[in-house]
Amino acid sequence: MATFSKSNVPQFSVEVYQNEYLPEGGREVNAIVTVTATGGGTTGGMVPSPRTGTASGTGSGTGDGAADRSPDAAVVIMVDCSGSMDYPPAKMRNARDATAAAVGTVRDGVAFAVVAGTHQAKEVYPGGGRLAVASAATRAQAKDALRKLSAGGGTAIGTWLRLADRLLGSADVAIRHGILLTDGRNEHESPEDLRNSLDACAGRFTCDARGVGTDWEVKEVTGIASALLGSADIVADPAELAADFTRMMEAAMGKEVGDVNLRLWTPQGAEIVFVKQVAPTVEELTGRRTESGPRSGDYPTGSWGDESRDYHVCVRVPDAGVGQEMLAARVSLVLPEGADGGGPRPLSQGLVRAVWTDDLAASTSINPQVAHYTGQAELAQVIQQGLHLRKSGDIDGATAKLGRAVQLAGASGNEGTAKLLAKVVDVVDAATGTVRLKAKVTEEAEMTLETRSTKTVRVKK
Repeated sequence: MATFSKSNVPQFSVEVYQNEYLPEGGREVNAIVTVTATGGGTTGGMVPSPRTGTASGTGSGTGDGAADRSPDAAVVIMVDCSGSMDYPPAKMRNARDATAAAVGTVRDGVAFAVVAGTHQAKEVYPGGGRLAVASAATRAQAKDALRKLSAGGGTAIGTWLRLADRLLGSADVAIRHGILLTDGRNEHESPEDLRNSLDACAGRFTCDARGVGTDWEVKEVTGIASALLGSADIVADPAELAADFTRMMEAAMGKEVGDVNLRLWTPQGAEIVFVKQVAPTVEELTGRRTESGPRSGDYPTGSWGDESRDYHVCVRVPDAGVGQEMLAARVSLVLPEGADGGGPRPLSQGLVRAVWTDDLAASTSINPQVAHYTGQAELAQVIQQGLHLRKSGDIDGATAKLGRAVQLAGASGNEGTAKLLAKVVDVVDAATGTVRLKAKVTEEAEMTLETRSTKTVRVKK
């Protein structure tokens, strides 16, 4: 394990868990890389930005001097105001209250704005293509503006995201974050339009997405969060929105450093098979690689506070004889830009090794962390496959997949997922994965299981 500490960022550490031994002819090396950031969000206020600058057009109306400080973060809340938000009327009221609660959680000095989303995007506060700087006065002004929100119109989420991107891009800050709420399907723009918007926004800001009620499309909401490296969840009861929005904003306020990349260097002849985040959720990163040098590529991890995440790295190495060993990969955490505006800043690094042996016991031993997260990734996959088969009427296929999910959830101690599965299937024997599909399953239960299927538990120590 190696650790590097810099004055203006949390301290990062990297630990590598693997079985480094390969049999003769073995070529695939698997490792779990645990990245931990400490001294960040939960231990104090936001650190100074590595870049200087202020949010555009925010120099008045704060009343307590906050406008004189350069915020290190900016956040935009996007609220669905389409016509369906009026059915029932309490849904729109709950959305207003939740947004007000989130605004109340924005820390002094942080730039923020609120956007109303329909078939077009409209600035609710502060307006004029600007961001406000959070203070007692601006938070009160924003809450007043929220009272005017009403439901009407269609849903074109890509336009919301592009407006949020323009607003967030006006601030020279380290952390740019969005919170998006929708209650329906993205019916007033094509899937290609939404994908183009996500591609345009990827890497520019992170975004948490929430679906309220049960009339929205799970893959749309989870796809937004995945593309923008945020979280996705269902809030089936609109009355729970305020608490959820508050938690999301508190988490956003705890971020201390943005745009951290996982950098993988491999020697001549070695190649990366895949890279995926496996905790706290499963997220495929392989296709997001950007080249960063000879035999080196960067994978985005988004912004960090005080937290720990696990990544599964698989490397294919050249065949070597018994007794040979090599460095299969070097794993580094880097900031793309240093505090002085210079080149990338290394934060921490770890090494993945390969050693060829004729010791059968050594070469066939599976590292516990690798085994655990291989199972967690399979768990997410079989849940999604099982639910798809159930919807298509393939009862036998759905039963087999969801039975395997029950087996994996029980074996790994993923109690949260096990409880969600129990609302969709009757468990006969968890250890063998013997289940029966329930005759009646609520839409809420099915959507909750699908939305949270990628949530994992850490390996048992």
